Amino acid sequence: MRTGIRWKLSAAIAMVGALVAVALSLVVHNAARVSMLDNSRDLADERIQVAQRMYESGRTQSFGVKVDDPTIPGDLLAKVKEGRRATYVTDRPNGVPDIWAAVPLKDGRVLSLHTGFTDRNTDVMKDLDQALIIGSIAVVFGGSALGVLIGGQLSRRLRKAAAAANQVAKGETDVRVREAIGGVVRDETDDLARAVDAMADALQQRIEAERRVTADIAHELRTPVTGLLTAAELLPPGRPTELVRDRAQAMRTLVEDVLEVARLDGASERAELQDIMLGEFVARRVAAKDADIVVRVIHESEVTTDPRRLERVLFNLLANAARHGKPPIEVSVEGRVIRVRDHGPGFPEELLADGPSRFRTGSSDRSGHGHGLGLTIAAGQARVLGARLTFRNIRPAGAPENMPAEGAVAVLWLPEHAPTNTGSFPLLPA
Repeated sequence: MRTGIRWKLSAAIAMVGALVAVALSLVVHNAARVSMLDNSRDLADERIQVAQRMYESGRTQSFGVKVDDPTIPGDLLAKVKEGRRATYVTDRPNGVPDIWAAVPLKDGRVLSLHTGFTDRNTDVMKDLDQALIIGSIAVVFGGSALGVLIGGQLSRRLRKAAAAANQVAKGETDVRVREAIGGVVRDETDDLARAVDAMADALQQRIEAERRVTADIAHELRTPVTGLLTAAELLPPGRPTELVRDRAQAMRTLVEDVLEVARLDGASERAELQDIMLGEFVARRVAAKDADIVVRVIHESEVTTDPRRLERVLFNLLANAARHGKPPIEVSVEGRVIRVRDHGPGFPEELLADGPSRFRTGSSDRSGHGHGLGLTIAAGQARVLGARLTFRNIRPAGAPENMPAEGAVAVLWLPEHAPTNTGSFPLLPA
């Protein structure tokens, strides 16, 4: 059973309070009972001595004194036979103690006194037990309330820290966990927050350094690759020349993709917004890319977006479907939503769980050839547009998860207003 730290702390304090209260109550109850019994035995001892003097002087006995009482307890009688004056306590079936006192007489007989626990003592014990029960209940409830108060404060700080850490994980690098939890009390949560902030700063610096190195390497490769491609155009026609040109072009495409990923990671890209009819735009672009792909415009709508970046996202999704999926490839436009579906083996589970990742193409049945940059660029451009790009596999209704997929669907959700989810600000055309 999953419970919050507030209730766990409250339950722990309540349990400890209950144990302490019960232990103290038992100690106090037993100490009070022993004290009262000692007082009763002392009083019985004084009375039996007075009764002894009166008996030996021949005066009349009083206050329940008996001679050779047949009901006297055996242990007490044994002590008296030894010539000792003694007191003895027995318990009745109802738990009320009986007080006995006995003393040997000069004529060999035994003088005894039998009294019960006084009503006053019984009432005092009852009142004491009642007070102890009430006090124990108050301690338990007070401890629970204190646990809820302390645990609630700690739980609140931890929830704020978790929310801030999730924001950092989503790429909001300006969020700091320590500032999010706030408060004037300094405890272990502050140490945890500072550690998370330090880790986030270190990771951000490392990612930024890797991005700069990647961009610098790609930029430096751009010139020699362009020269290589130009030189390949001068080679005489033939199969070797075609192979050289093909590999040089692939290298140039890779360099351009790496540069684009580096720019997208730097969050410096800006969307240049225009008003377009989405269905008409997608139909024209897809027809120019591949006339065999059928586009269905379910509902036409006018959107404000960056046409160049939208085209880049659309073409990358189509290229991924053509490379890793199987025909037919279907494109549908419904309002602000664009869907690209193929009938291949589906997206790998890693991509569905973590999203696109550069230089990772997924499982072997959908990996094919490539560097995993196409969907990474599509996701980055979608962020610049303020859009949301999701991926899922198509399975029959009620089919188990381990059943092979019947196709993959990439869905682009365009925003209703200007981009707001990327930290970039759109540049409206003049």
